[in-house]
Amino acid sequence: MVKRAGRRLVVLATVPAAAFLALGISGPALADSGKAYQIDLAQLNNSGSRGTVMLNLKGNQLTVRIESEGMVPGQPSAQHLHGSTKGHDFHCPDASDDTDRDGVLSNTEATKDYGDINISLTTSGDTKATSGLAVDRMPVADRKGKVSYQRTITVGQDVVDHIKDLHVVQHGIDRNKNDKYDFEGAGKSELDPKLPQEATAPTNCGEVKGAAVGSIPVGGIETGGGSSQSQALPVAIMAGAALVVYAATAGGIAVARKRVAEVSGRSQTPGGAA
Repeated sequence: MVKRAGRRLVVLATVPAAAFLALGISGPALADSGKAYQIDLAQLNNSGSRGTVMLNLKGNQLTVRIESEGMVPGQPSAQHLHGSTKGHDFHCPDASDDTDRDGVLSNTEATKDYGDINISLTTSGDTKATSGLAVDRMPVADRKGKVSYQRTITVGQDVVDHIKDLHVVQHGIDRNKNDKYDFEGAGKSELDPKLPQEATAPTNCGEVKGAAVGSIPVGGIETGGGSSQSQALPVAIMAGAALVVYAATAGGIAVARKRVAEVSGRSQTPGGAA
């Protein structure tokens, strides 16, 4: 009887590991999942745009995921990681930075607050700062004005060390509300006279909030196409479920240990049950 109870204890002891594996989580897997940072995008230029960004850093591989809305439908949205990797303090601008008081916060006016481009968040090709206006390689908003973006980029150690000092800015506004970028809305861009100001003016900005392991919230901003990246359970939730399973099985282990002790005690008592 003692041997049989002992075997039961061994089986129960293996359940927590099995539970973690069933959920697709293991100790090393959690340790190798990298660091994640959340950014909430808030409107600029009264654009009505908002969004959520997740930055996941694993080694020198940076995965950027963006879900935003309130963009100009059917138009490309230039987007970048701005800021400094040299310790300078930059932050998102506000309406007070419209120094010429023309009602439009231009990229030039805003740059003194959010800093130069560090990484261009293109859909393909290079991600250098010089690709900041590569609108042919920027994501295009759908007919509802939503942008869904994901890309993994190899970054330098300076970005790894200063990821919290960077922030995301998306560009493109529709000042005259005709669902397109044109010169009538706000004139020419100060960055490139061949482009409308509407195409380069910032539409939103967000700063890193801090470590927040998980995935982009799917309850607030709709993803439109139901992209697969929004279907995964947040790691924190999955880990929590695993801990619940662990707690339950740990209780079973305690009961088994108590049973072994009782049986062992009886077997050592004269006339005790076998």
